[in-house]
Amino acid sequence: MSTPSGEERKVIFSGGAAIDGAPIAYIVTLAAVVAVLTVVPIPISSVVGTGKNFPMSQGVYPLMGWLLGPLAGALANGIGALVGLMINPQNTSALLASLLGAVMGGLSAGSMQGEGPRRRWWLPLTAVCVIFYGLYAGRAVFVNRAVWWHVLLGSFINWSALVLFVLPTRTFFARALADADLRRVAVGLFGGTWMIAGLVHLSASWFIYWQVNWPAALWLAFAGTAPFEHIARCIIGTVIGVGVISGLRAIGLVKPTEAAY
Repeated sequence: MSTPSGEERKVIFSGGAAIDGAPIAYIVTLAAVVAVLTVVPIPISSVVGTGKNFPMSQGVYPLMGWLLGPLAGALANGIGALVGLMINPQNTSALLASLLGAVMGGLSAGSMQGEGPRRRWWLPLTAVCVIFYGLYAGRAVFVNRAVWWHVLLGSFINWSALVLFVLPTRTFFARALADADLRRVAVGLFGGTWMIAGLVHLSASWFIYWQVNWPAALWLAFAGTAPFEHIARCIIGTVIGVGVISGLRAIGLVKPTEAAY
């Protein structure tokens, strides 16, 4: 039997309706996944606003950006979150804030790669997130007179995510997601979810804080609880992500143009 030789062919989607290189069928399917996970509550949240449960979908918002690309991932997250929160509105403190976070998750995750036409999208996204952090922590310190280091500790998951997004860790996690070794994929998923889900949390939390304006004393309490909640998001994203990516690779499904896996 002869052994195949030559350069491996790259299969590219060339037919049917697509958005930013992602088939609409993929977007609809993954939006349905987000909607289902948005209905499922994780009852450990005491961080955002009124302390309501956070939906399981927060752990997979970054995954949608990695599977579909920035625009298609943002669309799948936004549609899925809207449908899920209409079914179970108890899983959010503010619908608009939740939708903003979901969309930011797809955009920022899909913009992590260091090459291609989207390689510089991280710059305006970083600028937007810096503004969000100013509205969040700045209001706490300068308007509500919270102790600055209490706010710094209480917003650790947010500013650490922003730092990781600015540093080369952004492209490191993106390369790990595309690695053939699933152990490296898991590292990319966990670290990438910490980073992107932190930006999702920031994008929603500044909006909620301006509505709820919780007492300054709560910032120090957040320092002890927020990281554990965030680790739960990372575990969700890693477990589901490894399964989905390994499955997609095994069946050889055509990848969207901007997919990172």
